Amino acid sequence: MIFQRAARREFTHSAAGIFVALFAILLTTQLIRLLGDAAQGSIAPEAVVALLGFSALNYIAALLSLSAFIAILLALSRSYRDSEMVVWFSSGLSLAAWIRPVLFFTLPLVLAIALLSLFVAPWANSQSAEYRSNLNTRKDSGMVTPGAFQESASGDRVVFVEAVADDESYVRNVFVQSVQNQRLGVTMAAKGHQEIAENGDRFIVLQNGRRYEIEPGSPEFRILEFARYAIRLETKEARGIERTSKNAPTLELIQKDLPVYRAELMWRLSVPLSAIVLALLAIPLSFVNPRAGRSANMLLALLTYFVYHNLLTISQAWVASGRISFTVGVLATHLFMLCLLPLLFYRRIAVLSFARFLR
Repeated sequence: MIFQRAARREFTHSAAGIFVALFAILLTTQLIRLLGDAAQGSIAPEAVVALLGFSALNYIAALLSLSAFIAILLALSRSYRDSEMVVWFSSGLSLAAWIRPVLFFTLPLVLAIALLSLFVAPWANSQSAEYRSNLNTRKDSGMVTPGAFQESASGDRVVFVEAVADDESYVRNVFVQSVQNQRLGVTMAAKGHQEIAENGDRFIVLQNGRRYEIEPGSPEFRILEFARYAIRLETKEARGIERTSKNAPTLELIQKDLPVYRAELMWRLSVPLSAIVLALLAIPLSFVNPRAGRSANMLLALLTYFVYHNLLTISQAWVASGRISFTVGVLATHLFMLCLLPLLFYRRIAVLSFARFLR
């Protein structure tokens, strides 16, 4: 019991340090990307912090899995370098005895990873999409900057106002160019303001103006004079947030029998499963020969991690394209890596037994 508590304590301290370092790198890279988007005008500057938080929640599950894998590798590799493993094997215990303390350390993390992967990450993606949608809606509905042509987010409308009233209740000398029913319309009015209908639709209401409608490729055109003319803003808020497999709740993925949704469900289930398999693989991969180089085992372990991750990505793509079934996609890669586990244990135990025989 004392040994297991000491092992879990070392695993926890190593994992915490590794997670903080990886999380800082993630935040830095995402912040640079979002600041670049803000500088280009793709997103509003005030949205950077919120989008950064949603992006971080989306990647925490993968970071926890990688942190646990590296923490176990570092802790067991240190035991080899400090000859603690010599005492371990001399007392009659095998390498497989490390499975229990590793699982005691990993299982609480796996539960957290499962919650993050199945529920928190989809919620974060949904909130990020809604936040971006609200920003675009505000951009569409707030086009009252005087002296500037402003295009809607959908690209089918351009608005220009010459001046804004002192109380901002209306604008003067409004110009609107829009495309409706494959007809180009140019509307000019002396005054205009915004109204919200009972159903929540937002309108630009123009007063005392004239509208010209032209059908491209045709010499015909139409001129309308009006006292009041309302243009509905076709915003994303009115159409609703676009639902994709990335931001769909897990229960919705289970209910929809579509390849793309099945592929996303397979990925969300694979994240906690791979955390358990990686933690067990770290035990035989942590072997270090104190007389040889200290980085060879880390390179092999990282190569194993990248191969595992790429196999999961390929399986997800094959499930999305319908080349393999959902069940095969979920089980094939994990079973393949689990089959390697006894081989690695046997090879490592055989090498250690041969070394003790030579002594």
